[in-house]
Amino acid sequence: MRRQSAVKQQEGGMSAQPVDIQIFGRSLRVNCPPEQRDALNQAAEDLNQRLQDLKVRTRVTNTEQLVFIAALNISYELTQEKAKTREYAANMEQRIRMLQQTIEQALLDQGRITDRPGPKFE
Repeated sequence: MRRQSAVKQQEGGMSAQPVDIQIFGRSLRVNCPPEQRDALNQAAEDLNQRLQDLKVRTRVTNTEQLVFIAALNISYELTQEKAKTREYAANMEQRIRMLQQTIEQALLDQGRITDRPGPKFE
């Protein structure tokens, strides 16, 4: 289940409430469900920090340009994390298949041991 973003909520969520946030010195009002308000504020703080760091590092003063650079960086990071997640999921699927095969083989071997005819003591 994916969490809806504040922007998607702004487009027509029923439980969303207006929230004012500050992004790089500008006030922005977005609609956000109450249970996601803390996450929204954390995201705003993260974006503000990224923009400030970019401004210092690149010496770019144009806010719009800084926002685009930050958006590209965030998009790149998201793409990298998605790739890591896919790789991790594929590795886990492979490990699960190996475990299943090991268990199935052990059960087959155990069945062969118990089904062997041998001397019976009475």
